[in-house]
Amino acid sequence: MPPSKAVFSPLKSVLRFFLDTVRGFLMGVAEVLPGISGGTVALIIGIYERIVFSASEAVRGFLLLFTFSKSKWIEAGARFRSIEWSLLLPLLLGMMIAVFASAALVLPWIESYPSLTSAAFAGLILASLAVPIKLSGGKWGLKDYSSAILATALAIALASIPKAPENQASFWFIFVSAALAVCALALPGISGSNLLIAMGMYAPTLAAVNSLDWGYLGIFVLGAVIGFGSFVGILEWLFENHRKLTLAAMTGLMIGSMRSLWPWQDETGT
Repeated sequence: MPPSKAVFSPLKSVLRFFLDTVRGFLMGVAEVLPGISGGTVALIIGIYERIVFSASEAVRGFLLLFTFSKSKWIEAGARFRSIEWSLLLPLLLGMMIAVFASAALVLPWIESYPSLTSAAFAGLILASLAVPIKLSGGKWGLKDYSSAILATALAIALASIPKAPENQASFWFIFVSAALAVCALALPGISGSNLLIAMGMYAPTLAAVNSLDWGYLGIFVLGAVIGFGSFVGILEWLFENHRKLTLAAMTGLMIGSMRSLWPWQDETGT
C-alpha cells in the first residue's frame, strides 16, 4: 500500500496564518513595552531559531544581489526560497499591528497599572526560564553557568541605565538609536524600548508612530533594517557553533531583564 500524501488544507493554512499573526502581535507588544523583549517572546513560543535562520538567509540573499554576478544571483534565489515566508510574513504583519495598536491603546492602560503589568511580565519570564534551558540539551557545565551569570550581569547593567531626557534628535541619531534597539529586539532579555528610553528616544518614537511622521519613521526603519541585518548573522553563527553556550547566555539575559520589571521603581527606573 503506497504511503499517503499530505493533503493541503486551506482551513489549516488560514488558521496557521492567524496564529502566527497573533504570535507576531505578542512580539510587537513586548517590544513596544519597556522591560520585555520581542526576542524573549519568540524564545518562549518556540520560534526564535527559525526567525534567526530565515532573517539571516534574507540578509545574505539581499547582499548577493549587489554582486552583479549571475551565479551569485542564482545563489541568492536559493537563499530566498529557503526562507520560511509562511512564518515571517504573518509575524511581521502582527508586529506592525501591535506597534500602532500599542502606541494608541495598550500604553495608556500600562501607564494606569504599571506595577501590576510589570509584575505580570516578570512572572511570565520567570515561568519561561525552562524553555532555553530545555532547548540547550544536556547538563550544564562550568562554561555554561559562567555564560549565564555574565549575561545576567549585562542585562542588569543595561536595565539600570538612568533614563535620559527626551531628545529632539537629528536623523543620524534616530538611525543609530533604531539600529541599537533592534539588536536588543533580537536578544531575549534585553528590551529595545529600555535602550530607547536610555537614549531619550522612546517618547519621540511613539509620538512619530501616533502622528504618522513618515520622515522620522523612514529613518528609523532604515536604521532598524541595517542594524538587524548586521547582527543576525552573528546570532546564526553562535547557534551553529556554540548552541548550548548561547542558550545559557540567553537564560541569563532573561533573568537579568527582571531588574527592569521590578514593579516598584521610581521615575528614574531605580
